[in-house]
Amino acid sequence: MIQMKFYSNYFLALLPVFPSLLLFLRLINVNTSSIQDIETRTSQLFAYVLLGILGFYLTNQLVPHIKTYTLKRGIGGKDLGKKGTPLGIEPIPEALGIVPGTVFLVCLIFAQVLFASTNPEKLLDSNSALLAICFMLFLGFTDDVLEWPWRYKLILPTIASLPLLCCYKGSTSIVMPIQMRPLLMNDNEVTILGHLLGYLITIDTETNGKVVNLGLWYLLYMGMLAVFCTNAINIYAGINGLEVGQAYVIACAVLVHNFIEISSNSESSENHLFSVMLMLPFCGVCLGLLRYNWCPASVFVGDTFCYFSGMTFAVVGILGHFSKTLLLFFIPQIINFLWSSPQLFKIVPCPRHRLPRFDGTNMVASTFKCKPDDFCLLKKSPTATECPNMTVINLTLQILGPMTECNLCLTLLFFQGLTCLAGLVCRYYIAGFFFEG
Repeated sequence: MIQMKFYSNYFLALLPVFPSLLLFLRLINVNTSSIQDIETRTSQLFAYVLLGILGFYLTNQLVPHIKTYTLKRGIGGKDLGKKGTPLGIEPIPEALGIVPGTVFLVCLIFAQVLFASTNPEKLLDSNSALLAICFMLFLGFTDDVLEWPWRYKLILPTIASLPLLCCYKGSTSIVMPIQMRPLLMNDNEVTILGHLLGYLITIDTETNGKVVNLGLWYLLYMGMLAVFCTNAINIYAGINGLEVGQAYVIACAVLVHNFIEISSNSESSENHLFSVMLMLPFCGVCLGLLRYNWCPASVFVGDTFCYFSGMTFAVVGILGHFSKTLLLFFIPQIINFLWSSPQLFKIVPCPRHRLPRFDGTNMVASTFKCKPDDFCLLKKSPTATECPNMTVINLTLQILGPMTECNLCLTLLFFQGLTCLAGLVCRYYIAGFFFEG
């Protein structure tokens, strides 16, 4: 029975990567302009796959050793989701995200050797990616040790994104949806709204409002994307396996998008190949860490992993030139941020911990104390003196009812995978209703 559960866990863990694997096998057989192109691309992809396997192996081997050092230094805590049980008494080592983060950086440095020989013009992108990810790995680890105030968690990711923005060579223009173009230009004449927006952006009159150059506003958007990605995973957490699991599912969705673009020989194929160079080792280290963080967790990943993984996604989105598509894979994180905003901005009382509560058998939605006539829209009964915390995790428990921590995590990861699939459908099918081609 135990062996059966072991194999089923590994099957579930490998399930998100199957579509990427099928596309990878198809990709190495796609005809390009020359035999040399095929051989170069195939050798690169196989090298990145080997780095992913290396990342998994090193993470899997190092976590059990490093966790003893964190406990010796007092970097640990108790699992609040198992309070009142034997598992809730013993301390669990924290900040183990430092292991996959360091292994990932080592793999990325090795990847530079191959990447520099075939794509020397992208070496600046690779170095800026290393700098940004390393900065956030450092910030995450110091946050686990020193517990930085929230203002630093918003300012420092902005600074970390500056190397990415400085070496960004892509366009700052966007293609407007067909339905919105008449609002800017009508019969080759700029509308009143177009004139007003002209003070902030540049409308391409030759394309009749099809293309709009956002200029610095686009760079500002990408900087904000880095801040969002690094914090979105951090606030969508609280149960064993969720932080690593959601990052792994998103990474698999990014790989599917990359392989589709590369196989279609699009103009941005090299940018997507750069993204694959980062995502394959990232998937490897995530799988290696997930084994120990899955419920019941023997290690906690801490803010170290959340910031490192979030910046990794920001890097591939910005330097891979698909920052808008990336947001389609963050739908649960966006919903969680919007639903949590009243508590995050102190409009609604926000306790220190908003993770679900363990009732001795199952996980139930956690609450905060309130007056009977306060926040009536959030409570089942207007006279209740407790109000559920505003997170997607608690909302799931309110809708579906109490469930075990493992089943709750699987439900949330299934939702993550479903929304990533919806994002891909939106990108490749529904987008045709709003944009040409």
